[in-house]
Amino acid sequence: MKMKSAARGSSTSQVEVTNVSTHGFWLLLKGDELFVPFADFPWFRSAPIGKLVDVELPAPQHLYWPELDVDLDIDSILHPEKYPLVAVMPPKSAPATPRPARRSAPQPRTTRSTHHA
Repeated sequence: MKMKSAARGSSTSQVEVTNVSTHGFWLLLKGDELFVPFADFPWFRSAPIGKLVDVELPAPQHLYWPELDVDLDIDSILHPEKYPLVAVMPPKSAPATPRPARRSAPQPRTTRSTHHA
């Protein structure tokens, strides 16, 4: 007797990474697919896949990658020209490697750290 799998249901996640390339990755967000280019969001370029796909939607226009401690406003993906990258230098006691600043306005938080990459 042949077993047949049940039909796949629709995704219950409101956001998920659907594909990754050398140029960036695609997010499926509430039925729309958005491309996140590494050129505009360089802190994702060297992220391990497991950490990249761990993305949350804590507010309607706000994405959060807890394993990477990165917050993004969805508008910054749609209109990166409105959110220029700004290098943030670490304190002098740390190695002098600049890191990108976040691209969104501060979001209220109750349970997570407010430190952002």
